[in-house]
Amino acid sequence: MSQKYNQTILLAGATGYLGRHISEELKKRKLSAKLIARNTKKLEQFNSPTTQIVKAEVTKPETLSGICIGVDTVISTVGITRQKDGLTYMDVDYAANVNLLREAQKAGVRKFIYVSVINGDKYRELKIMEAKEAFVDELKSSGLDYTIVRPNGFFSDMKDFLEMSEKGKVFLFGDGQQLLNPIHGADLAEICLDLVNSNTKEISVGGPEVLTQNEIAEMAFKAHNRKAKILHLPNWMRTVTIWLLRKLTSVKTYGPIEFFLTLMKEDNVAQRYGSHKLLDFYMEEIQNKK
Repeated sequence: MSQKYNQTILLAGATGYLGRHISEELKKRKLSAKLIARNTKKLEQFNSPTTQIVKAEVTKPETLSGICIGVDTVISTVGITRQKDGLTYMDVDYAANVNLLREAQKAGVRKFIYVSVINGDKYRELKIMEAKEAFVDELKSSGLDYTIVRPNGFFSDMKDFLEMSEKGKVFLFGDGQQLLNPIHGADLAEICLDLVNSNTKEISVGGPEVLTQNEIAEMAFKAHNRKAKILHLPNWMRTVTIWLLRKLTSVKTYGPIEFFLTLMKEDNVAQRYGSHKLLDFYMEEIQNKK
């Protein structure tokens, strides 16, 4: 699905799971790109005649001054699942993206593509979603052309199943029949770049396989060449777990857990896209550990 652009694309969040796949796709398509990172050494493999790597920190607006000059489109995958380094979801998912947006507005950037989460607008009460959707609101009122990309779970998120199966048992809440179609970062990277010249304002995307949680667990055991052992816990335990965590722990602890437990309680099926299969990903992960 390679396309040609004459514009420079600035990518923020280039060192993350999705960001690295977008960086690779930018290099593959030989697009004019500017990658920003706190540690530029992490991006050395993406050096190319068409790629500029710039040292900057999205949480520090002073380091972003002029970063968008000459840029046509900004793509941001900036966000955190687990709070660290003293930074909160509002510091990163909201404020850091606002810093980038303000620079884009100053420089007259044409378009801003932001990668959020599937159904994020329906779960604003979750701490992660609260920050992401606050930025979505800012972006929609910015005056820039924009696209909100809402991916289903990443393949990298599905590694939790692989880790549980390695220990011998996978624990699921409910009957495990909830559906989802997680997506590989390489497939999502293609979508993000194909959206540069698209009029799409908002899109939910997932991978080519619609799977139950049971099937994902079975794949994890198959990758380890083990007999599947899946334990189904009653749904009330999910609710109680979230409630207790909110009461007894900090948002740093309960934030990512409430996010995953809430989204896994129901079907999350998005537009199917791509060619990567989850079992292949699991097999590669196991091979890479050897």
